[in-house]
Amino acid sequence: MKKEPFVTLEQLKEITKTYPTPFYLYDEKGIRENARALKEAFAWNPGYKEYFAVKATPNPYLINILRDYGCGCDCSSMTELMLSDAIGVRGEDIMFSSNDTPAEEFAYAAKLGAVINLDDYTHIDFLEKTIGYIPETISCRYNPGGVFQISNDIMDNPGDSKYGMTKEQLFDAYKVLMKKGARRFGIHAFLASNTVTNEYYPMLAKVLFELAVELRKETGADIRFINLSGGIGIPYRPDQEGNDIRVIGEGVRRVYEEVLVPAGMGNVAIYTELGRFMMGPYGCLVTKAIHEKHTHKEYIGCDACAVNLMRPAMYGAYHHITVMGKEKEPSDHVYDVTGSLCENNDKFAIDRELPKIDKGDLLVIHDTGAHGFAMGYNYNGKLKSAELLLKEDGSVQLIRRAETHKDYFATFDCFDILKGLV
Repeated sequence: MKKEPFVTLEQLKEITKTYPTPFYLYDEKGIRENARALKEAFAWNPGYKEYFAVKATPNPYLINILRDYGCGCDCSSMTELMLSDAIGVRGEDIMFSSNDTPAEEFAYAAKLGAVINLDDYTHIDFLEKTIGYIPETISCRYNPGGVFQISNDIMDNPGDSKYGMTKEQLFDAYKVLMKKGARRFGIHAFLASNTVTNEYYPMLAKVLFELAVELRKETGADIRFINLSGGIGIPYRPDQEGNDIRVIGEGVRRVYEEVLVPAGMGNVAIYTELGRFMMGPYGCLVTKAIHEKHTHKEYIGCDACAVNLMRPAMYGAYHHITVMGKEKEPSDHVYDVTGSLCENNDKFAIDRELPKIDKGDLLVIHDTGAHGFAMGYNYNGKLKSAELLLKEDGSVQLIRRAETHKDYFATFDCFDILKGLV
């Protein structure tokens, strides 16, 4: 598929008059269209609910857009719970899926009335001792081990994952939870990350649906929901075809009617916890070329760096780059596109074929709407950028201001450092 920015050069020139690069820009129109498509794809299931993975893009302005389509919040930390609470997301609109969880986080999740998804068998006693009871509605996370594959392609390796319980632990957990007062149950599993295939969710659903039938038969547990979690990916590369969420939803429906309905479980709700799929394509990092270097290779230096987007530096992730205004020019130059950190892996692209880049050119780094800004950090004393929303009417809204030096030094209680700084 062709990678095209959702913003024009003319729009960016206007935006940069007010907001200096680098900054994140999000596409309200794209976010809304995608949320509608997801809701329609699972409309066949009356109890369906998407719990947006807050970790992917923890911005309340963006989460509030998703709330217009009935989305809740998937939280995994105290801060994410606090963010959800602050924007009015409480009770069973929160799914708390955490691991190695501190007691105070379980306590706060229970206070908000969130659905707690237990990652380990030992967390049953830990939760009970922490809050004094076992909630009547509770979920457990399953890990089947081994590898997860579709046809001959290995999608991921759950056996190496730190998340979830074995099948034996899961069955024991439900029996113990029932004795301790739990009445309504959910099953959760995350077996593969960033899959670009319409087959992943239906295959995962079959595994969990069959497990649910067996679990109810053996334990008598009242299974109210099955959470397919995340894992639906996006096509980062231009030569990849994206997922079709309507085909995916139909695939899950077929398995639902094949496995759950004949077992008398046709009232089970389907939940999802998508992050990357919900926001990834609808955010970009906008940066300016400020230097060029000609040594053993050709380098273009940007005013953004890995603290703004660490995925390429962290694990060599590909993000497409558009040189704005030069979309129709030939990609006849080969560059490493870099930032200014004192780390040699601070590169957005390596040996990338691009049009000739001149100092001052604006670059759009695609598909950064999820796990982009959220993974930022402050190495080298670098400051996090602003986040902006390109609204449906073409206007731009500041939805997070850029960090300042005062923000960076605030935790030192040494404000004399700030003398002379604005």
